[in-house]
Amino acid sequence: MVNLATLALSAGSLLATAEEEGHGVELSDGGLLAQYAWLMVVLPFVAALFITLYGKRTPRGGAWIAVGTVGFVLVYGLVLLISHWATPIAHTENINIATIGQFDIEWGVVVDGLSIMMFFVVGAIATASFTYAVSYMEGDIRETAFWASFSLFAGAMLVLVSAANILQMLVGWELVGLASYLLIGHYWEEKENSSAAMKAFLVNKVADVGLIIGVLIPALIVGSFRFHDILGAAVEGNPGLVKYGFIIGLLLFIGAMGKSAQFPFHVWLPDAMAGPTPVSALMHAATMVTAGVYLLGRMFPFYNSVAIDVLPIVMWIGGITMLIAGLLAIVQDDIKRVLAYSTVSQLGYMVAAMGAGAYTAGLFHLFTHAFFKSLLFLGAGSVIHAVHSNNMSDMGGLRKYMPTTFWTFGIGSLALAGFPLLAGFFSKDEVLASLNYASSHGTPSATFVMWIGIVTAFITAFYMARAVFLTFFGEYKGDPAHEPHESPRLMTVPLQALAVGAIVAGYFNVPGIFTPFTDWLSGREFAPGDHHAESFDILVLVLGSLAGLIGIAIGYSFFFADGESQEARDRRFRLPGPIHTLLVNKYYIDDFYMLIVNFIKRPLANAANWLNGLIDAAVSGTGILMSVLGKFVYEGLDQRGIDASINAIGGGTGEAGGALRYIQTGKVQQYAAVLFIGVLLLAVGFFIVTSR
Repeated sequence: MVNLATLALSAGSLLATAEEEGHGVELSDGGLLAQYAWLMVVLPFVAALFITLYGKRTPRGGAWIAVGTVGFVLVYGLVLLISHWATPIAHTENINIATIGQFDIEWGVVVDGLSIMMFFVVGAIATASFTYAVSYMEGDIRETAFWASFSLFAGAMLVLVSAANILQMLVGWELVGLASYLLIGHYWEEKENSSAAMKAFLVNKVADVGLIIGVLIPALIVGSFRFHDILGAAVEGNPGLVKYGFIIGLLLFIGAMGKSAQFPFHVWLPDAMAGPTPVSALMHAATMVTAGVYLLGRMFPFYNSVAIDVLPIVMWIGGITMLIAGLLAIVQDDIKRVLAYSTVSQLGYMVAAMGAGAYTAGLFHLFTHAFFKSLLFLGAGSVIHAVHSNNMSDMGGLRKYMPTTFWTFGIGSLALAGFPLLAGFFSKDEVLASLNYASSHGTPSATFVMWIGIVTAFITAFYMARAVFLTFFGEYKGDPAHEPHESPRLMTVPLQALAVGAIVAGYFNVPGIFTPFTDWLSGREFAPGDHHAESFDILVLVLGSLAGLIGIAIGYSFFFADGESQEARDRRFRLPGPIHTLLVNKYYIDDFYMLIVNFIKRPLANAANWLNGLIDAAVSGTGILMSVLGKFVYEGLDQRGIDASINAIGGGTGEAGGALRYIQTGKVQQYAAVLFIGVLLLAVGFFIVTSR
């Protein structure tokens, strides 16, 4: 068994203070600011409903209503973050909806370090993406539907990160999946887009089976859905949670693997590029794919208490994912697919950090990654908007036409590559340093994952250098009749704002110097048991930085050449045939899945066809039987029985009437005589009877 004793939590019930790295952190309830945090969650849903009902009657299909809503989330989240920085907040509001047996079905909002950080990230990236989309989506055939779904997307993520209980989190989890399905398939007229939406939905549903079971087991053991109760029971060593902790932790992680696109569930995310580019920016930076990492962060005290043996699995899945996705990015021609695979790879860093026990490092990389990844996607959208193509083979030389897009995209690329003093440099180094720290504190295999991370840093720098040089340098290879131009201000201003974030975000957690991010995360009712280096790991810092710089240099040597043709560049950089084929075919993982699906699909189709035939035969047979029975009842009983009897009575009555009418002569004298005779006969009869 892997010994991760250094990660263990100090046991105890819910406390007014949380022990974090050896010192007490006084927690505040946040006052009115925390009590009204539910407004951030509710307003995007109100906007989505309003736009759905009345969007076509409002300017731009309700675009500015949506922007205003997420802008409110940004401002409120920022104020909460500043307040939390001054005095850590831990506050929960719950509303009881129903009681089923021992379970209270509640809707609640948790306001603590983790949720506040996510409020700010979702608000910031959503505001940039929504503002950008006002221009990007202008004239779209279904603009109103887009804004309604986009608002739903942001609201669903806010439900997820604000949930005070695991059942509510599951509701947010599924709403995020629904909204992503609608947005990925926004241009559903093209089969490729609708297929991508369905693929994302189904792959996530497979992983969600694990999540749902993993949610129900601890709830049944503890008798509550509240995170408060489940984490408290885990910290106190609840026997049921101790017994089933490994299974629960693994099932929850399977759910996280699906949403955060970890191997082998990573296949859906690159195809999700079928949606509009602003959707990709928000999805890859602050919603959907970050949900799995958030789940690991929220449940981290559980893992460190009763599911500690799952953490090495988490770490290795992250390590494998970061490498295989990074390699796939090298051979992509679609600029959005390059960025999509880079997201999968960077999520691998976050997951690996969580598996190494480095709670802060994993979430800090999520924080910095949000800025430079949204910047890169929006920058790619700006380029696509100008050249009307996703393929880098149709680009080249664009820095002359699009200077703002060029320098902002360049900053985002350098940050992603871990260039010194940019955001990715600090967070990536912290992940690598934490892996190195874990290797000497109970997890020797973390050394191998650290080296995978260093190799991946080189690969990341290489493919981003390739993307920058193919897109912005050399000669323009697009339609010569169409000269590219810079995007409108509504698109470039968000790029500039995010570029600032891609530069400064890393300075919020400089080990041993300035660590407000660590302080932000410290405000929790249960200490997460963080496991990370207290200061810079110089060796890892140097190795990671060198890997990135060498990757950029090699990318420069292969792909930088103004005025050079694409063919000449390709001649300089050629992967060996089998490797290139393997990467182009994505390791044949999709083909393997299709093999399984087809293997299962045919027997299932045959079984369904047989069952359908059986049901049809039963229905048809029943119909025929009912028809025969109905005919018998109609002809035998109704026509020949009931109808014949009624007709006979009617006929007899008619015949009797016909016979009697002969005595109806109309002569009064005859009637009087008959009456007299009748009375006489009655009198005689009466006399005879009474005389006896």
